[in-house]
Amino acid sequence: MARSRFQLAPWILLLPATVLLVAFTHYPAVMTMVKSLYRLPKGSRPAKFVGTEHYVSMINDPVFWASLKNSMIYALGTVPMAIGLSMLMAIIVNSAIKGRSLMRMFFFLPTILPMIAVANIWLFFYTPSYGLIDQFLSLFGFEQHNWLGDPDTALGSLMVTAIWKEAGFFMIFYLAALQQMNPTLAEAAALEGAGRWYFFRRVTFPLLMPTTLFVMINAIINSFRLIDHVIVLTRGGPDNASTILLYYIYMVAFRYWDTAYASALTMVLLVILAGLAFIQFGILDRKIHYK
Repeated sequence: MARSRFQLAPWILLLPATVLLVAFTHYPAVMTMVKSLYRLPKGSRPAKFVGTEHYVSMINDPVFWASLKNSMIYALGTVPMAIGLSMLMAIIVNSAIKGRSLMRMFFFLPTILPMIAVANIWLFFYTPSYGLIDQFLSLFGFEQHNWLGDPDTALGSLMVTAIWKEAGFFMIFYLAALQQMNPTLAEAAALEGAGRWYFFRRVTFPLLMPTTLFVMINAIINSFRLIDHVIVLTRGGPDNASTILLYYIYMVAFRYWDTAYASALTMVLLVILAGLAFIQFGILDRKIHYK
């Protein structure tokens, strides 16, 4: 009897988390998939099963392809830059320099700001003529530029904002990993005459790979789920140049009230994230541990 209670205890402890996970993650995902197979009910007309009709419609939807392309560009641009910048900041504030505590605070400060506030700050930076960027560039003879109104620079401007916001947060994880490293490694490398770059490339960077995987997973998730700055800065414009997939889902669901098609778009996003998760956990996780 006592043995049965001992075996049952872990499942009882897992029950609250399991209930929440099923109620707020798995059940909504299943219902989203089911809803994507039906046509939206209107008035007295009930919902009608249409199978893959919404998915076929995506093939001929230019906005979907534009948003998917922008999401990929956004992820490929923000993730490596945020990881590289956060690692560099962590190395700087981990070194023996004066005022490093103050520097850590300045690096981390953008993280604690709400995304809406960050977007409004950068909206002032990007404003033509009297924005901070144009004011600075005018000192060197450059003409004013509508950074958020130009299709060639709108998406890139959003990427800069996201990198500035996230790099300080990821820096904390790298800083913790650097402080966990055995200092005798650096001492032994110095005795062998190894330079700083060689030590970073052969020792520090490989030991940071587990942290890099964790940061990369969070950065990729953030790149596909952040739409606050899109709403504030560009609203997907101009001409869908800055429309990312999640913002398009938001527009279809809450602006056009086509929740069935939005459910189909959501399933595409979930499949993309699931594929990336498989690559990260199924392939990369086996190759990152330094031996």
